[in-house]
Amino acid sequence: MKNLPANFLAIFAIIFAATLLAGCSSTTTASGAPRGQNPPAQPPAMIGHIVIIQLHDSSDYFELLNDADWMLGTIPSVATYAAGKHLDTGRSTVTANYDLAIYLGFNSEQDLQSYVADDQRIRFVQKWEPRLNSLVVYDMIDWPTTRYGIRN
Repeated sequence: MKNLPANFLAIFAIIFAATLLAGCSSTTTASGAPRGQNPPAQPPAMIGHIVIIQLHDSSDYFELLNDADWMLGTIPSVATYAAGKHLDTGRSTVTANYDLAIYLGFNSEQDLQSYVADDQRIRFVQKWEPRLNSLVVYDMIDWPTTRYGIRN
């Protein structure tokens, strides 16, 4: 290589690098989605526990939100947590007759059962139940993630 011109080494390096980069290129992403398309969003948790609350007195909202954050969102078996009021997007198909929606995610049914039995959740319910006009709870399993092996 000592006798080769400097230009040859530079050209060789460029061709070598281009070959490596071309080998890394593919028509799909690591997730299997076609290039140029976003892969599906990652699921927040296998089990979703959705709580829809309507208060007798809507001025209690910030106290309720604070209690939900600190009494429910900090329970050890809760994997993901979000809470907030209705977002008015102007769509008539979106239900708006509630004060607070709470989403809690769990990685297993056992985690959900631990949450239900947790003293903090029980104290939250005891404190707020008399102040609620309505309470609706939905439990759901993110079935595709379990069916297709995306999550164990």
